[in-house]
Amino acid sequence: MRSKHIYIALLVGPMVLNSCDSYLDLNPISDATSTNAYNTASDAEAALIGAYDSFQAEYYIWDNVIFSDIISDNHYAGGDNPEVFAVDNLDIQPVNGRLFNNWSQLYSAIAKVNVVLAKVPGMTDPKIDVGNRREQILGEAAFLRAHHYFQLVTLWGGVPLILDPVASTDPAETQKPRNTEQEVYQQILSDLGFALERLPDTYGADASVNKARATKGAAHALLAKVHAQMPGRDYNAVLEHADAVINSPAGYSLLPDYRNLFDGNNYNNAESIMEIQFVGGTEANFGPQLLLPPSISGDTWRKFVTPSKDLIQAFDQEGDEIRKQATVRFESAPWADEFWSLQVNGQVPFAYKWKEANGWASTNRQYLLRLADIILLKAEALNELGRNDEALEEVNRIRRRVNLPEISDGDAQEIRLLIEKERRLELAQEAQRWNDLKRYSRAVEVMNNLVEIDLRTGQPKEFNMTESKLLLPIPQQEINRNPLLAQNPGYN
Repeated sequence: MRSKHIYIALLVGPMVLNSCDSYLDLNPISDATSTNAYNTASDAEAALIGAYDSFQAEYYIWDNVIFSDIISDNHYAGGDNPEVFAVDNLDIQPVNGRLFNNWSQLYSAIAKVNVVLAKVPGMTDPKIDVGNRREQILGEAAFLRAHHYFQLVTLWGGVPLILDPVASTDPAETQKPRNTEQEVYQQILSDLGFALERLPDTYGADASVNKARATKGAAHALLAKVHAQMPGRDYNAVLEHADAVINSPAGYSLLPDYRNLFDGNNYNNAESIMEIQFVGGTEANFGPQLLLPPSISGDTWRKFVTPSKDLIQAFDQEGDEIRKQATVRFESAPWADEFWSLQVNGQVPFAYKWKEANGWASTNRQYLLRLADIILLKAEALNELGRNDEALEEVNRIRRRVNLPEISDGDAQEIRLLIEKERRLELAQEAQRWNDLKRYSRAVEVMNNLVEIDLRTGQPKEFNMTESKLLLPIPQQEINRNPLLAQNPGYN
């Protein structure tokens, strides 16, 4: 799934949202450069649907797991792709094709949104203003742009800010220098502030719409994450936005049973703030086929993501059987594994938050945002603000759900590490771990102290983690295309 360079006009893919609402029963606009394409309210809705479709790109299906869980201490690489193994080995070079794949898909997603933000304000069809729909569309589009730029800035640091449609291949328009990391974050905050003023708490009673589309709750949740992650993080703002989610009129609440989040039968649930709406057919998820064991996937080739011994030990040391069983499944593997079993048919763990493969056409989903993540961010904010007892109350909300004993005391550093651990166990395989380690300034320490024994040699794997590896290298294809792009330090 290779997207074109960011300056090429984009084809908008099939509809991502599943709803009986009449405006969603539209075909997305297929020619984003047509002067006749954006005249009616239906055109605006179709363009927005095409923008949401970007969540079905490969980055959001499983490359985000590669660059958060495999790159960290949560999972090993598998399969036969040397570029994925390079991520696991923390030996990522600018020519690694997955970098260009992700960079291109995220900028393609931004290009779709930029068209919506540019065209919708000037539409004259009166139907677009029924129920304040024009402003809602603009709010949704601004949220989507912020979400994509948040992925880019956490992966690469400062990146070019492309905020308008690009219809020309003139280098003066297509070759842009990198903005600073701070400038990218400020644009994200600006887009989310714009979105908050226009988004509703819900779009009605249909959960398949409310969980598929940007809402105030989603904007507050992303703002909490942004304020926690950006340089000079603002924990008062994290707390403000986390509380706005927790107390939202949308009525978000933790599911009583953690396992129901991932059993395939409870999507669009009360804990979900936003999720990708895979519904089968042309709107199916190929990711589970890459991860699930032979008994489920129906094939016998080595899977691309394998839970690490360190992750399994973290579950076991905590006595966390509920989350372990929902996250990992042990099974006989018809291949040798260098960390789990050199013997074919040995017991190997499989990533298991998806449960059904269906021959590359699964309806299993990813949560883009869910309440437990935000509750743990609230705990983090409270702890950093010196409100340790209140922080523990939030952590214990998460622990009680999985029948773990409550924590009654601890100093700020102890609670900080406790929250980091809870986030790891709660959110494994949900593309959160690397940002957490970076936010806690622990990535270098954790990776260089990680003991993972390669059974082929009997020696521990050397990760050689450095500060420069906290950011990915800019894809070499983009450096070659755009001489104004400067490479991240530490990469040739």
